[in-house]
Amino acid sequence: MRGAKSKSLALAGLLLSCLGMIFSANTGFSVSVYDVTSRSISLRWPKFSGASSYRVTATAVNTVGHSLLAHFSDVTLKATLTSLIPSTVYAVQAEAIDKNGIILAEAQIMQSTAPDIPVIDRAYSKLSNSITVEWRAVPGATGYMLTAQDGDSFIETVVKNSPGTVTGLKPATLYRITIRSINSGGKSQPSPFRKAKTVLAAPILSVSSPSCDSIALSWHAVYMAAGFSVSLMRSDGLGRMLRENTTNTSLIFTNLDPGTLYTIKAYAWNANGMPGDDFTYNQRTIPCAPGNISIEEDEPGHLLVSWSSVSFGHYYVVFVKSDDGLEVHCNTSHTQCHFQSDCGFTYFISVFAYNKAGQSPLGDVFNYTTAPCCPSDFRAAFVSSDTVRVTWAAVRGADLYETRAASRSTAVLCNDTAPACTLSALQCDTRYRITVRSLSEAGGTNTSCAPQHLATAPCSPEIKNISKEGLSAISVQWESHNEDATYVVTARGEAGLWHCTSTGSSCTLTDLPCGSAFTVSAIAKSPAGQSLPSYSVPLETDPCCPNDLILTQVTQSVTNVSWSAGKGAQTYVTTLESPKGQAKCRTLQNYCLLGCITCGTNYTVSLKAISETGLTASCTYQGYSSSACCPFGVKLYRLSNNGIRVFWRASDETINYSTDLRGSKGNFTCTPSTGGSHCDITEIPCGDVYTVVVAPLTDKGPKLTFCPKKIYSVTCSGSSVGMVIYRGKSNAEHI
Repeated sequence: MRGAKSKSLALAGLLLSCLGMIFSANTGFSVSVYDVTSRSISLRWPKFSGASSYRVTATAVNTVGHSLLAHFSDVTLKATLTSLIPSTVYAVQAEAIDKNGIILAEAQIMQSTAPDIPVIDRAYSKLSNSITVEWRAVPGATGYMLTAQDGDSFIETVVKNSPGTVTGLKPATLYRITIRSINSGGKSQPSPFRKAKTVLAAPILSVSSPSCDSIALSWHAVYMAAGFSVSLMRSDGLGRMLRENTTNTSLIFTNLDPGTLYTIKAYAWNANGMPGDDFTYNQRTIPCAPGNISIEEDEPGHLLVSWSSVSFGHYYVVFVKSDDGLEVHCNTSHTQCHFQSDCGFTYFISVFAYNKAGQSPLGDVFNYTTAPCCPSDFRAAFVSSDTVRVTWAAVRGADLYETRAASRSTAVLCNDTAPACTLSALQCDTRYRITVRSLSEAGGTNTSCAPQHLATAPCSPEIKNISKEGLSAISVQWESHNEDATYVVTARGEAGLWHCTSTGSSCTLTDLPCGSAFTVSAIAKSPAGQSLPSYSVPLETDPCCPNDLILTQVTQSVTNVSWSAGKGAQTYVTTLESPKGQAKCRTLQNYCLLGCITCGTNYTVSLKAISETGLTASCTYQGYSSSACCPFGVKLYRLSNNGIRVFWRASDETINYSTDLRGSKGNFTCTPSTGGSHCDITEIPCGDVYTVVVAPLTDKGPKLTFCPKKIYSVTCSGSSVGMVIYRGKSNAEHI
């Protein structure tokens, strides 16, 4: 029966093709199909001029007695013929008829109806993204359209026959499933729907072998999952299957065989216990981590890493990470690798073995520290003849620096954590080889650092003698053993600095000021530097002579001598000397009273300024003449006519004298001629007390004031001078 139907359909199709070709020649009126179902054909045609109605006839091909006739008014240009037989070819003829019933035009097409509506027997989901549908075959159907609808969205799939599967669905989602049959004529109406829900999605496993006897699994949560089932067994079928049920999202299987391939399956189930998709993964356990790892620096800048071979290891990867974060690796099937290295770095080295299972677990991580770098920006500078300051830029990896200064006979060593070192107690005037090496506890010592050569400054000279060469010149002599040096001698004091220079062993300091204290030192200079100064030797110049000296006669036999201070002097000795004798005074002051002075005598004046240490400056000044001697035997006599005569005895007849009488009623003065020994004062008031002074006259200024003063009372006799009475001497102005 199925074969006979197929032949009939093929013949109908051939007939349909032939008729289409014949009727395509008609022009002016045509008919077309715009929809087909199992039991209907929908047609449309154009309006034909003069037609008052249209008639459509559908006649089944190869089916006796089944035809359908329909009339339509002239305003109807489309129609649907129903109650047709599914999967049947119909000859459809449309005629345009005028009002008199005459056929004006006609057109004919061949059209098959769609197959009958299928009925779903079963709809179910085995995979989270698909639903499988089963149905009975529909005669005449060449295919079927499956539709899965979720709300407003739907997915359609065309299949050949039952069962059919709709894919591209969402996991754990309820869908409405319908099916339509299809042939060359069109599609049937949808079947009654069936509801079906997709199963849960499979957990997507992340699998690793953290050790040679374990496999670790983890996965993300699965929508609507209530739990998970994971099974593991050897891929070669040996051994037993291990199964674990869990509500967690991670699991570890232990006590497995190393280097073995395992098959892992996992699925989720929902609250009803319905399993979802399963996920299958093959994972091999290991290889074990390589052992007997050794690291050596076979030459500076190159590291050699070696290890023992590992069972089940197909190749090896060595990772070398420096402490600044930079990482390099080596991939090899051998058991050693070479790496470049830099000074002052610590390298962390790990070796992994690999096979089809992947990477071995992490074994021991080794570290290797290279020798610290050589100091950079290395500078050495001498701060004195026996001390050098060495500085450098700190370098990577150095915990300690060793600085060494070596000459032909000695060596000086300095260790410090700072990038600087001071080497002391070096021999002066010596050439040294200076090296700085960096050390670390882990990396050892870098012995490849280049040295520098530096000569020390000259040795300090030693002052042996200082002697006077003149009034303000000092000769300085020293001793030194430098090969080639220039010497500078410096006298330093409050008065300033004085220098002299020589390439020999002596030089002279000139124009030194008097009364000054100095310290004298010497240094040696050469292209290598400057020595420390020699020990200082004190130097004191003679005290300065006072700039001025003043002599003032206080009494006839006493003279006051004063002077300005002499710089550097502590003690003074003043001397007045004449053929008649000498007067001397020693004092710490800047004045002195000299007694036993002879009046009217010329003296030589000299002064010695003596320092605290006994240095003496002899100073001479202009000569000095003492004043003339005062007269003696001064008396007053009464003269007639109210006069008074002053009488005295002169020590020298060549001296002129002056007489002064001072009283409350007046002052009176008289001066006799040269060589005179008396002086008369007329018209002196009586009844008064007079002070009488007779003093020699001088050419240099005022009269002397140190001659004795006598007091006389002059009485009145009537209106004339009466008695003159001596009252004694006055001490008011005497020293």
